[in-house]
Amino acid sequence: MTLKAVLFDMDGTLVDSESVHFNIWNDILAPFGVHYDEATFCQRFSGRPTLEAAKEVVENYQLTISPQALTDAKYTAFGHFVSANLPALMPHAKDVLEQVKESGLKMALVTGSAKDEAYPILKGYGIFDWFDCIVTKDDVKNPKPAGEPYQLALKSLNINADEAIAVEDTFTGVTAANNANVSVFAVPNHFTVEHDFSKAAAVMANLQEVFKWVQTKL
Repeated sequence: MTLKAVLFDMDGTLVDSESVHFNIWNDILAPFGVHYDEATFCQRFSGRPTLEAAKEVVENYQLTISPQALTDAKYTAFGHFVSANLPALMPHAKDVLEQVKESGLKMALVTGSAKDEAYPILKGYGIFDWFDCIVTKDDVKNPKPAGEPYQLALKSLNINADEAIAVEDTFTGVTAANNANVSVFAVPNHFTVEHDFSKAAAVMANLQEVFKWVQTKL
């Protein structure tokens, strides 16, 4: 393959934000008497679209709030929190982003988060402008696990699916890349290590391992 671009997921891949998502969910569910432990929540919901998670929670607990209202509340609360409290970057994240950028490859962010969730984090770390293309759930009709986010990124970068690789940390993300015919490398975190990564081209221990592979294609 002729590699022209690396397409990164954000939550759990570049940014250690799964715990933040978990805490925000518990905060907004507390008035309804609903509480999840972190391991159960992240195993069940990591990588899944927020509205899909909200529908399941509302149905399971027969909540009086609508899934969309719950989703909107979560987006607002998360965006407000990360504007003042940046979640930590994943190991090697900033170094690898710099290395990919310096290599001359194009670079995109393809996230299932909303703009109001993703932009404060990217701007807070000063990496927003590093990406040639940023695709959030707000930019597509069908977010991950549909392939549309990756298809939009490919179109924006003016490249073919076989000229890019994706980097993901969840089953949902791997599925999305596969649905767009993009080879995907999985880098699980401790919340997603038990996800099904059988559709990934490879499972890597960390982001630096992914870049070592990228170097073989330059």
